[in-house]
Amino acid sequence: MSEGREDVEGLDRDGVLRRVPTDLFIGGEWVPADAGERFDVLDPASGRAVASVADAGPDDGMRALEAAASTQAELAATSPRQRADWLTAAYEAVMDRAGDLAHVMTLEMGKPLAEAKGEITYAAEFLRHFAAEALRIEGGYQTAPAGNARFLTMHQPVGPSLLITPWNFPMAMGTRKIAPAIAAGCTSVIKPAAQTPLSMLALVQILHEVGVPAGAVNAVTTTQAGEVMEPMIRSGLARKLSFTGSTAVGKVLLEQCAQRVLRTSMELGGNAPFIVFADADLEDAVAGAMAAKMRNMGEACTAANRIYVQEPVVAEFGRRLAEEMAALTVGPGTQQGVTVGPLIDDAAQTKVAELVQDAIERGAQVLTGGEVPEGEGYFYPPTVLTGVSPDARMADEEIFGPVAPLTPFTTESEVLGLANDTPFGLVSYVYTRDLDRALRMAEGLESGMVGLNQGVVSNPSAPFGGIKESGLGREGGAVGIEEFLEVKYVGIAGPRPAAQDG
Repeated sequence: MSEGREDVEGLDRDGVLRRVPTDLFIGGEWVPADAGERFDVLDPASGRAVASVADAGPDDGMRALEAAASTQAELAATSPRQRADWLTAAYEAVMDRAGDLAHVMTLEMGKPLAEAKGEITYAAEFLRHFAAEALRIEGGYQTAPAGNARFLTMHQPVGPSLLITPWNFPMAMGTRKIAPAIAAGCTSVIKPAAQTPLSMLALVQILHEVGVPAGAVNAVTTTQAGEVMEPMIRSGLARKLSFTGSTAVGKVLLEQCAQRVLRTSMELGGNAPFIVFADADLEDAVAGAMAAKMRNMGEACTAANRIYVQEPVVAEFGRRLAEEMAALTVGPGTQQGVTVGPLIDDAAQTKVAELVQDAIERGAQVLTGGEVPEGEGYFYPPTVLTGVSPDARMADEEIFGPVAPLTPFTTESEVLGLANDTPFGLVSYVYTRDLDRALRMAEGLESGMVGLNQGVVSNPSAPFGGIKESGLGREGGAVGIEEFLEVKYVGIAGPRPAAQDG
């Protein structure tokens, strides 16, 4: 346990924060940053510091990667059953501590406690899912078409992996990367977002407790992400990078990875269309829009960013959605009954306010919300705008906040064109009771995932990922472990004819 932390009066229930390590985790040990630097983790509901965490420099990052590289052969040699047992034990530990872990997450990220507990359960499911996938790593054997050779194929770990996670789902984005890495036999260095490092440090502590070998998982917290990550990427020791974050940063990382031809997984930005046809069940569509828009206060790459509603029902849909949004309770996530917490920081609050003002200036009408509240914390009220122009900034930029912009449309072909008119392609949502239309839209939408009559598509057992500038590769599902495996082919000469007896 690290030193240098003060109690946070009124925030830290039962001293939960004091049980979370705040140093770097390198080679199985909790160590301070070489330079002794630390940075504060802030509660976005109040702006107050809740912890002080080690601030790594480039040398710390390289020590972590060297620990991972030196442990790679050992981890790769472990049995699939052993790796599955570690992940199962970690799943059970996370579930046992769900309440405390949710409290930590709420304090550093802001989401209401009930939603934080939901994320803990979701995060734990990745551990359980990939425990099973560790036992399903397969190979192949076949006869060459000409009959003169045999083909043997096997899967082997990619090798030391660099894992970079965002602040909006601080536990789930970690387990979605760490679990398949361990299942495949890959060591790793994980760098959580500077805004929300505590959840990841708590997870790494659990992995250490359940017996994952020293050096197999290393954690580096830092406010100097670029300076720390680039030497590791260019070092030649890492063989894989998995990143979840903005498209702009992802492009920079891809350029760096190209120098060493690293395997990459990129889960980048989104600009999700949510399409409601006139024949849709409006009650279901509104419920779906609430789920797709308000999960995590709208701070999700899968959030409905552009809501297109067919003209005959746009007024009624807008009225119902505004009623639901206005009924939500905004406040600190630790308070009972709160359903909408603060945004992550001042920059996020400012951006959301600017996007709303831009839409209003271009003719949008406010049905509810639309103004920054007074007082401390980075809050923004649930907001519904109608008549949002296609040339509004929020039609092209991720809102990442609790704002639902409604744009009317007339025909199926029109809305398909609007939905696909973006460089992003993570997820799309469609509400209709017409099966033929549903299939046409699912096939025509340019996105890696489609929600048909449902507002949440994320599931540990399903492949998550996008196309175009929304990313490369898939996480979760049966294919998630493949991102951490290489295929090796062994050509074997065909058996010689048997010698004649006598």
